[in-house]
Amino acid sequence: MTESTVREPEPEPAGAPVPPVGEEIHLPGPSILPLLLAVGITLALIGVTISKILVIGGLVITIPTIVVWVRTTRADIAELPPSHHH
Repeated sequence: MTESTVREPEPEPAGAPVPPVGEEIHLPGPSILPLLLAVGITLALIGVTISKILVIGGLVITIPTIVVWVRTTRADIAELPPSHHH
């Protein structure tokens, strides 16, 4: 048996930038968009083997969901403070 050792994190050098105390962490809000996207893609893929109607239905769900998700994400990013933009 070998012994596993836990390494202690190395201390930061003096003068290293430290984030401000209480800096806000940005997390996206809860959303149903990932579920809708998964359902739309699943319907479209199942429709490839079963029916064109399912493909069309899946695409009708998938495409608007992607558009809304991208717009929502862009709006969230635009609201971040300038120091968070890359």
